[in-house]
Amino acid sequence: MNETRSDMNETASEQQQDTRELLPTATAPRTRAAVRELVRPHRGLAVGGFAVMIAATGVGLLIQPLLGRMVDLVADQRPPGDLTLPVVLLVLVALAHGATTALGLSLISRLGETVLAQLRERFVEKALRLPLEQVEKAGAGDLTARVTRDVSVVGEAVRSALPELARSLLAIFLTLTAMAVLDWRFLVAALLAVPVQATTARWYVRHAVPLYAQQRIATGAQQQQLLDTIAGAGTVRGFRIEEEHTARVTRRSSTAVALKMRGIRLVLDFYNRLHVAEYTGLTAVLVTGFLLVRADSVSIGTATAAALYFHSLFTPVNSALVLLDDAQSATASLARLVGVADEPTPEPAATQAPRPREPGARPDGTVTVIGIDHAYVPGQPVLQNVDLTLRAGERVALVGPSGAGKTTLAKLIAGVHRATSGSVQLTGTPGRGSGLPVALVTQETHVFAGPLADDLRLAHPKATDDELRTALTDVDALEWVEALPDGLDTVVGDGGHRLTSAQVQQLALARLMLADPPVAVLDEATAEAGSTGARLLEKAAGRAVEGRTALVVAHRLTQAATADRIVVMDGGRIVESGTHDELREGSGPYASLWQAWSGTRTAPDRTPTQHAGPDTSTVKDDD
Repeated sequence: MNETRSDMNETASEQQQDTRELLPTATAPRTRAAVRELVRPHRGLAVGGFAVMIAATGVGLLIQPLLGRMVDLVADQRPPGDLTLPVVLLVLVALAHGATTALGLSLISRLGETVLAQLRERFVEKALRLPLEQVEKAGAGDLTARVTRDVSVVGEAVRSALPELARSLLAIFLTLTAMAVLDWRFLVAALLAVPVQATTARWYVRHAVPLYAQQRIATGAQQQQLLDTIAGAGTVRGFRIEEEHTARVTRRSSTAVALKMRGIRLVLDFYNRLHVAEYTGLTAVLVTGFLLVRADSVSIGTATAAALYFHSLFTPVNSALVLLDDAQSATASLARLVGVADEPTPEPAATQAPRPREPGARPDGTVTVIGIDHAYVPGQPVLQNVDLTLRAGERVALVGPSGAGKTTLAKLIAGVHRATSGSVQLTGTPGRGSGLPVALVTQETHVFAGPLADDLRLAHPKATDDELRTALTDVDALEWVEALPDGLDTVVGDGGHRLTSAQVQQLALARLMLADPPVAVLDEATAEAGSTGARLLEKAAGRAVEGRTALVVAHRLTQAATADRIVVMDGGRIVESGTHDELREGSGPYASLWQAWSGTRTAPDRTPTQHAGPDTSTVKDDD
């Protein structure tokens, strides 16, 4: 009984975890419209490709009449020399058919790759601009599955399925036309297979579309569970819950496998029905040919050509119908890509009002936060009625206990999140490098794989080597950069030279210098350095924000003490604001925090090297 109740609770828990707000998926009409929009600029290439394919298919249709002519020559017991011309023509037709087919397929493939590249660019652009909370609600697995699996499926369809489908449909249409030219009764006989094929196609589409959609969702859920388990491997091992997480991965993988097996059984049934259509049609054509030859309505060669025409339909018809499998899978993936690509670009959280500035003057900015409320989960507010003004050129330190809302407020000002209500307004001019009015530097800085110079130029693509060195000098990083094996050209990131945590943060601050925004937000940007590198990074951070409006989420009181103003948060509200001296002499939270820190600094069992500064919270602010 207890085991049953446990299983039920676990299943309910997993169902609750699966209740995610997945990223949007486009409707079928919208997906078709998106494809038309992408193809429209390349109409010339599309028309040229299909025109060449029509010519190639038409040339290929000359093979069957030539073979029929050879049959008639043999049946009439004509001299062997009479076969020379049909044989030569047969060779020429084969060569021309191969050349034109290759050219047509290459043009259609080029069209498909061009359209796919544009779709990928739109998808990546919109994916990078998706609100962070939307991605978090959907789960990283959903976005990862679209970026990897869905793009791969659509790409494979464009490279193989699209050209083959175009060729097959043309071959079917023109072959049936050729059969009608031979004798309309051959066409009627061939069309007896159509009802079976049409019924099979409708049956397959009806079952395949929802099945492939379920497969995509199951794959996303599987990847989400894998990501969660791998990312939390330390915690999983620490609490000895490896078996539980393995079981979750197994169940989600089993669901994905079961759906895949359903798809395989569906395809096998699909092939079985196609074989029935082939048998029906070929039998009808052969019987029709026999009756027409016996009635002297057509020659043996003509009946042979008709039978060969219908037999030649096996490959294009089967290919076209089998490609429904790839088409349905690709359509499901395409709808998921278009759904993200169609997402409206979110309005920036900070409204920028440009102000003219004198040439050469450093850009400045004033940030005004008005009545901000924010909640990641409805009914659970993180910020409540926050009002704050950052004056141009002012350095403001944000302090408070863990969960106070510091990181959330910083990200709202930086534009990473959008407030539930209220507004963030920015007055100033764009930055020189990136053009962004606000730059955010956090303790989680990513170093991209490639030359270190390219990593820096992410903030200012046109920056010269001298400008890179100037930025590195400002953050005290030039010395160790020049000591690297290849200096600025040293490959860093995955597979490259490993950098220390302090060096990574110095690169982030150098990027900030290159971007040169009017407003900078530093969210515990020096927290990962440890005591040994804290002073160096705090000095570099001070230089990086010099002359610009700065909001610093401080994890050491030494950072707060040097700020122009200190803002104290607690419970999602601003509870205190003022200079270091004003707050220290008062009786509020900051004074208590400073007194506690001062006590640890003077305690006899502490050495000066043990404290680069106190931590204002016992754990990271993950609000």
